[in-house]
This record gives sequence, structure tokens and C-alpha cells, in this order.
Amino acid sequence: MVALNHSFFMRLAISEAWKYQLLTYPNPAVGAVVVGSNGELLAVNAHQEAGKAHAEVLAIRDAYVKSSGDCELAKCDDAHILHSELAKRAGTLFFQSTIYVTLEPCSHTGKTPACADLISKLGFKRVVIGAMDPNPKAAGGAERLKHKGIEVITGIEREACEVLIEPFLKWQTERFIFLKLAQSMNGVIDGGIISCESSRVWVHKVRDKIDLLAIGGNTVRVDRPILDSRLINGKAPDIAILTSNPDSIDRTIPLFKVPNRKVNFINSVSSLPKSGLVMVEGGSGTLQALQNEIDWMVLFITPFVKEGNCYNGIKNFELLHQTKIDRDAMLWLKVKDE
Repeated sequence: MVALNHSFFMRLAISEAWKYQLLTYPNPAVGAVVVGSNGELLAVNAHQEAGKAHAEVLAIRDAYVKSSGDCELAKCDDAHILHSELAKRAGTLFFQSTIYVTLEPCSHTGKTPACADLISKLGFKRVVIGAMDPNPKAAGGAERLKHKGIEVITGIEREACEVLIEPFLKWQTERFIFLKLAQSMNGVIDGGIISCESSRVWVHKVRDKIDLLAIGGNTVRVDRPILDSRLINGKAPDIAILTSNPDSIDRTIPLFKVPNRKVNFINSVSSLPKSGLVMVEGGSGTLQALQNEIDWMVLFITPFVKEGNCYNGIKNFELLHQTKIDRDAMLWLKVKDE
């Protein structure tokens, strides 16, 4: 077997996991990579939705399809079917292969079977793990793999892998609040739609998952938004409007006409839920009011100059990850400790 660059392959897994950050709620974002006996990259994939197959299983599925030519399972994301069929079909295909995973493979059966069991059944030579699972119910996969005679390497790109699961760790016991903000190249954040449609589709995907969307009263008065998930035909989130003057809000705007939605007025951040995943949208006033409560920011920067008001928050941020969605830059930012 050739010598492998463990950091290189783990970084591929990390990058893939970021594509689904928050979209896996209430599960963590996890990425996986499968490498063949000669160091060839066979598959890169990530956990994409709670209740569906985990990252390891999807990567193994893709590697199996690529190596065997059997395409029957190529579109399947049902964890139970994939665990069963891969165990039947793969034979010795993965005996000399390595799988990289950003989070320790789970060892328990819940909505999906244990990933550690599938990896063991398929006879992988080596498992490389970024971060150990902090959830005692799911942890123990590494030890189970070792007992099956599989080489286990841990701690590769550990810090980057632990950043991936920060939201997951917090929403286990507290609320995780993230701010979505779109701006022009010169920092303008108001005056109608700024980001491209692909970026807005991502926002609608997240709205479909969250427990609550908080928005400033002035944004509601000026923009008269809908704040639903229509671009993906998803559910509309419940809304909390942050305002000291609820009587000034027009109840005839589209936001109030969405079926099966709760809309509440709050005058303090203390009224936000104490647990779960909370998204914040709004203008400068909302950002100022909530800046001490925000854990992360998701910032879309579109490559155009625009007239209008800029974001003047006093907080500094640490860049966690950056990518590109169509024409927009997408930055994941964490509030920097003072």
C-alpha cells in the first residue's frame, strides 16, 4: 500500500462537510473520503440530511459504484438499504482501502445503523478520524473498529474537524444563533435583494430546518417580506419580530399570510428560545441588538457595488471557512473573543 497524505484527504472531507453545515440539523456536519489501495481517490461525500445515510455510508456507496460499475445503488440515500446491500455486494472490494471521516464513526443504532459496523463488515484496512464523537450515545466507534483488527488513526486535522461540530455541540443543551447577512462589495446591506438566486436557495434550505427565524421590526416594515422556503418547497419557519412597537407592523403583509406558521413579537433577546437552532435576518438595528448573542455569521458577498447603508457592527469575526455559490462569496464567520 502506498504512503498516504492523511491531512490532504481529511481536508477534502472537511471541505465537503461544510457544504451541508446547518442543513443536517439536528445532526452534525460530517464529511468522508474513500481512498483505494494505490492511493487513488474513490469518493468524497458528506452527511446531507438528518435521517438519511451518514457521510461514511454515502462515500462508501460512491466508491463501490465507481469501483464495481454496479450503478443500482448510485442514487440511494436510505441508510438501511445501503448498509444491507453494500454488505452483500462489496465482497473484498475494500480490503486494502482507507476511509477518512471528520467525526468518529457512530457505534450505535438509532434512526440509522451503526457506521462502525458497516466499515468492519466491509473489511477496510484503515480508518482515519479527525475528531472523536463527544456524544456518549454514539461514541465508541474507534474502539469497535480496533477490536476488529482495523488500523485506526485519530486526530488528523482535529481542530478543523472540531470547528465543524461546534453548532452541534451547542444546540445539544443551548441555543445556537447564527446571523445571515448579504452585502455588496462596498458593504451595503439594504435596498432589496442583494445575493444571487443560488445563495437564496441555500437560505431557504436552512429556513426549512431551523426552529425559529428572528428579524427586526424595521426590516419587516420596509421590506414587507415573506420569509418562507418557497424556492425549495420547504416549510416556512416560525417568526419572532424584534420590535418595541408591534402596533406599527402591518398585519396584511405576506409574512402573516403563510399557513401553519407562528409569528410572535418580542422586545428583548431574552425572549428568544433557550435551545435549538435560531437564524437571524435583518438590518443594522437587529444586528446591533443581537450582536452579543450571535455565535456565527453566514455572510454572502456579491461582486457588485451598491448605494445604501453599510453594516456598522462593533464585533470582530474569525473566518472559519469560505466558498463560492454561483457569483457570490460565502463566508462562515465566528464572533471573535474579546
